[in-house]
Amino acid sequence: MPAARVLLAWLVHLYTALGAVCGFIALNAVFAGDYRRVFVMLAAALAIDASDGALARAARVKHVLPWIDGELLDNIVDYFTYVVVPAALFVQPGILPEWGRPAAGAVLVASAYGFCRTDAKGLIEHYFIGFPSYWNILAFYFVTLATPPEFNLAVLVTALIFVFVPMRWLYPSRMEVMRGPTIALGLVWAAMALWMIARLPAPSPGLGYLSLFYPLYYTVGSVIYHFRS
Repeated sequence: MPAARVLLAWLVHLYTALGAVCGFIALNAVFAGDYRRVFVMLAAALAIDASDGALARAARVKHVLPWIDGELLDNIVDYFTYVVVPAALFVQPGILPEWGRPAAGAVLVASAYGFCRTDAKGLIEHYFIGFPSYWNILAFYFVTLATPPEFNLAVLVTALIFVFVPMRWLYPSRMEVMRGPTIALGLVWAAMALWMIARLPAPSPGLGYLSLFYPLYYTVGSVIYHFRS
């Protein structure tokens, strides 16, 4: 095996692991109340997660380093950045009503169930089964829209229920159906989200509500995909 290929494969795994570093910085920023840094770091982790799979396939990491489980590494990092960091944010003042903060613990437990399902991701058509732990996105909107704690709790409980509903959700970076428009609209949404992050700690209700076009598109598209597949 050429040394260059081995080095490249290790670099791809290192790239994936850097998502955990971003998550650690974000977690510290949560407790410091620095929400701009929180979401800058979560955005960086999201960018890594969206791109490391393609890099891994291009570098053929499974073939070059067969004793390293890249999918397990990815799941460890994702659970930390998509679940643990947002759950820590949910218990901060003003996000949930005090009596509703145990819902953050429910997020941790429900997501552990979701991550452990062997059928959590479709292997042929590439989809998610159950709400795909986008707690970071919910946390982002709770902060940037400054929505009421009771409303936030209702949204969390609804999402928690859908973790256990065997509905197929679109897998934006891997899916075949609706891939083009989903990625294109996702890039538009990402640009809007970065602008909203840059304006923190000031909320961005105008742009924020406008940016909801993409979560709405994603949810409706997932429902259509589920019933057609």
